[in-house]
Amino acid sequence: MTKPSLPELLHAAVTAVGGTERPGQVTMAESVAEAIDDGSHLLVQAGTGTGKSLGYLVPALAHGERVVVATATLALQRQLVERDLPRTVDALHPLLRRRPEFAMLKGRSNYLCLHRLNEGMPQDEEDGLFDQFEAAAPTSKLGQDLLRLRDWADETENGDRDDLAPGVSDRAWAQVSVSSRECLGATKCAYGAECFAEMARERAKLAEVVVTNHALLAIDAIEGAPVLPQHEVLIVDEAHELVSRVTGVATGELTSGQVNRAVRRAAKLVNEKAADQLQTAAEGFERLMELALPGRLEEIPEDLGYALMALRDAARTVISAIGATRDKSVQDEDAVRKQALASVETVHGVAERVLNGSEWDVVWYERHDRFGASLRIAPMSVSGLLREKLFADRAVVLTSATLKLGGDFNGVGASLGLGPEGVEGEDLPKWKGVDVGSPFDYRKQGILYVAKHLSRPARDGERSDMLDELTELIQAAGGRTLGLFSSMRAAQLAAEELRSRIPEFPILLQGEETLGELIKNFAADPRTCLFGTLSLWQGVDVPGPSCQLVVMDKIPFPRPDDPLMSARQKAVEEAGGNGFMAVAATHAALLMAQGAGRLVRASGDRGVVAVLDQRLATARYGGYLKASLPDFWYTTDRNQVRKSLAAIDAAAKQTEASEAVQAS
Repeated sequence: MTKPSLPELLHAAVTAVGGTERPGQVTMAESVAEAIDDGSHLLVQAGTGTGKSLGYLVPALAHGERVVVATATLALQRQLVERDLPRTVDALHPLLRRRPEFAMLKGRSNYLCLHRLNEGMPQDEEDGLFDQFEAAAPTSKLGQDLLRLRDWADETENGDRDDLAPGVSDRAWAQVSVSSRECLGATKCAYGAECFAEMARERAKLAEVVVTNHALLAIDAIEGAPVLPQHEVLIVDEAHELVSRVTGVATGELTSGQVNRAVRRAAKLVNEKAADQLQTAAEGFERLMELALPGRLEEIPEDLGYALMALRDAARTVISAIGATRDKSVQDEDAVRKQALASVETVHGVAERVLNGSEWDVVWYERHDRFGASLRIAPMSVSGLLREKLFADRAVVLTSATLKLGGDFNGVGASLGLGPEGVEGEDLPKWKGVDVGSPFDYRKQGILYVAKHLSRPARDGERSDMLDELTELIQAAGGRTLGLFSSMRAAQLAAEELRSRIPEFPILLQGEETLGELIKNFAADPRTCLFGTLSLWQGVDVPGPSCQLVVMDKIPFPRPDDPLMSARQKAVEEAGGNGFMAVAATHAALLMAQGAGRLVRASGDRGVVAVLDQRLATARYGGYLKASLPDFWYTTDRNQVRKSLAAIDAAAKQTEASEAVQAS
């Protein structure tokens, strides 16, 4: 039997999912197949509606090697495992004459821990464990969540938190889950044979396709201990998110609460001298945290250095003491000991890392209204780490709707540790970028409007002219507006002001309900507007008439006092580069491209992306930012935009009226 061709396989898969084969999808599949065959690396920009999931799944399944697919969002993971992969495998089975297995794998804390559920959880103040189900009032939200979890534990087949609907609070889940550091290990745990996390790992070992997330991919790369099965092909979807997710995993944090929790957990397991040493060090650290001022610490102040040395040394003493003593009077001593060790080792590790003072790390102090003060440390760049760990010994495909910034892939490539496209060297992996386009006609479906007449935005200043413009745009659009703001404060101020100005248009605000509820309500009523900040820039997928105006209040540059971004910018400048373009403009371009991508989600969508920041039209970097956006028809004519919005609104109302008549 002849081997089926890639076009045959793709056609079968697209038909199985009820989709339409598109030229961009075919180009993507061919490019992915070539990269897998060559063992090379590929960056693919595939616009919304291309069908990029099948564009990489089909050539990966056809090749027959083990593939890891890493995504940033839960929604895409579920789509792959529950819809795309089952249908694709069924469709390809007769042609491939084999049925590839697939599995989902997440971090351990995403799975229900049977030990915690059945034996209780270690408490900080007293010996042993306590029954969280008895401790929580049955009528409280926590108590109700815990009772639901206990019932669900008897029903679930995989213990995956994301399969529990409706979900439970983070506080409730924390009482029935463990981190990898707190886990006793399958051989030591009485429930090891039934462990949901271990079963997920075993399924992944047997699967040809393993779907995971960026965070677990980062842990696999950073910590050296492999958590993913050996694989020959890595596909990173939503790849524009990868650098920030890896940075997050590589960021360490110390807070007074965290240190005090480590003291409490260790106190009953070590001798009094070791416990007192850690307690004294914790008190000294806490005093300094109350006095410190927010900002980057290019050099560690002497008093903070002494406090961290005391904390590091005391934590090391406690770690040795925990390993040397046993206390049979402590209920389920192994679990209590493991949790205490995890807490103290984290304190020791972060303190030592800050004291080591690597030129490749950025240290800063920040204060949060809700969570208090923290000392944080993050890598100046993760590009070297990614170059070394991500691109070695396997073919890597990275794909997203937004990888081409300012007209080329080099900006994103540099953040991933790649050299300029086409440039090869001993330490530079070979790669190429492919833009397969979009099935949408952006110039006919959308308008990019820049409000050139508005005053230049000032940091945290009130913008009455911007609010006037926003009000008029919403009125012209008949609601139907997604407002994307550069800060939560700006979103809140705009929501409060416009609720009083135009009460006929309901305005939803991020944070007032869950994101899922907000998006559901936004889609249900076309008159509704939804205002929010960064997480909304990528989290809203509302095709149709409910979203016909996307507004950005200003270009989303990082704040000038952002310690990590400013440090990265300074490092580029010291190396002779343009720090603003390499860091701030690239950051803004990526967010703007994601924000503008909320407008056209289907072939019938029409609307306007309005940027209420004159700098997009007047500043030298404006061309770079515009080149990163979909190719909408561009204008600064406010009257033309209002007429266009009114026409789009009228057409939508006519369609809605016709559908209502047909439904009745």
